[in-house]
Order: sequence, then structure tokens, then C-alpha cells
Amino acid sequence: MGGDYAPAETVAGAVDAARRGVDVILVGPKEIVTAELERLEESLPVVDAPEVIGMGDDPARALREKPQSSIAVCARMVAAGEAAGFVGAGSTGAAMAAASILIGRIQGVSRPAIATIFPTPETPTLVLDSGANPEVTAAQLHQFAVMGSVAAELLLGVERPRVGLLNIGEEKGKGRDLERAAHDLLEGSGLNFIGNVEGRDVAADRCDVVVTDGFTGNVFLKTTEGASKLVGQYFQEAVSKLPPDVRAQVLPALNEVRHRLDPETYGGAQLLGVKGVAVIGHGSSSRVAIANALSVAAEGAERDLPGIIAARLA
Repeated sequence: MGGDYAPAETVAGAVDAARRGVDVILVGPKEIVTAELERLEESLPVVDAPEVIGMGDDPARALREKPQSSIAVCARMVAAGEAAGFVGAGSTGAAMAAASILIGRIQGVSRPAIATIFPTPETPTLVLDSGANPEVTAAQLHQFAVMGSVAAELLLGVERPRVGLLNIGEEKGKGRDLERAAHDLLEGSGLNFIGNVEGRDVAADRCDVVVTDGFTGNVFLKTTEGASKLVGQYFQEAVSKLPPDVRAQVLPALNEVRHRLDPETYGGAQLLGVKGVAVIGHGSSSRVAIANALSVAAEGAERDLPGIIAARLA
């Protein structure tokens, strides 16, 4: 029931993912979910979760007061080993709380972090934290770097990922006390730390993992998302003025660029630092985004992302 277009797009995306071979269980109000499946003339396992956490609900309180919400039921299924992971496109706070409280954090993890895949000319870059923790410590940024490096190795196929610290300048002494202290920790961490990076460097593929606090990371990602949409709109307006024969030649290339920049290509972001796979989708997720998010979750489970992060941190 999470997301602006739930449950129709969520169920449709789950069906698409199942057709790709992902083993999907739908969790939500059984009658509503079953009706959507019947409309699509499809069949998937459904676990009843009659309660719904709204976007305006306090996450921790809602988990206590609505134990039969879909996110709470999903998290308990993961904790019990009945599912390898969950995908949710509803309240990020509720998904964070459910994963942290009901599934549990990996031993030694202070704060789980949301790792968002950012498209770049070569291998995509992981940006974390992208919204879970507005305020962090230098030690937590160090942990984010370790977890992000593992995720880049397993999910993006990068050997010895380059780690950058998002800052307002490349020089070592730049930034707040937080960034300066984190820089010192990362320098002595044994990670492939390349130093400070600026926002423009991320798109230039200067690093494979970018670490920052959740406030800065979220602003960075949403600003770039808005800018890419604006550029796409400008391109579309320009192409529409071309002669039809020229437009027909240009459109395929434009569509390819749009696909590479579309956040729905990956569908969701991994929540790193919990004992099971948790993928958080955008609130405006379409069926395409939901299907891709389920594929991302399946890949994380198949590669034992939580287990390898736990071993690396230990």
C-alpha cells in the first residue's frame, strides 16, 4: 500500500518482477491485493496485512500501534527467515524503523544508511547516506564508507571501490568539523579513499562510493534529479522543433539518455547495515520502478549483502 500509485502499480510491478524470475510475496490487505491480481489475471502469494501506515504517521509510534501494517509484517517475515528481504515505497521512516527494530542492525552498526545508485558515464556511483540520518558522526561516515564499498563490490562489480567524502572543496582542511574528522578516519581506514569530492565530481565518475550525511545526500540527489528532468525537458522542446525526418533520427538517442538518467532504472535504494535486505523505493514509484526494486533486492539477497557487510565490519 506504499507509494503514490499503490496498490495498482505496486502489484503490477510485482507481477513483472515475478515474470523475470524473482520470487515475490505480496504483503497488504488481502482483499484489495487479490482484486488487483485478478484484474491482471495473475496469481502470486499474498500475506494479509490489513493496517496501513500513512506518510504523516510517526514511524516508531505507527509500528507499535499498527503491528499488522505491511511494512511491519514484511520486516517480521525477514527476521524469521520467511523472506530474504523486502521492498517498500511508502514512508521511508517507517521502513527504516521496521528494518532497524524488527529485523535488527548488524552487530557494530551505529546507524543504517540508504545507498542510492547514481548514474555516471562509466560504472554507477553509490551515494550514502541519502536520507536516513540527517545528523551523523565522523565514525558513522567511516562505517558508511565500509558498507558502501562492500555494496559497490557486490552489486556494481567494482574491485577496490574508490571512496570519496562529499565536501565543499578538495583540500584536506575543507568542510565542517564533521568532514575534517571523517577525512582523518578514512585516510587511515585501509579503504581506497581518494579524499574530498565536490558535487560536480560525482557525475564525472571520480569515485565509486560517496559518503555524506543524510541531509546533504538527500538534497544532492533531489537537486540532480530535478536538474536532469529540466535538461530532458529542454531537449524534448528542442527536438520537437526539428523536421520530422531529423526528429526520427534523434529520438532514439534522446530516449537512451533519458533511460540512463531515469531513477526508475534501479527502482530503489539498499538500506545498508541491517541483518536482512531492505530496499526503499521512491514515493512516486511506477510498476517499472517496483519491478526493478524487486530485482535489486533479489540480487542483494543472492549475493548475501548483509552477511558480507557484517563480516567486513567485524
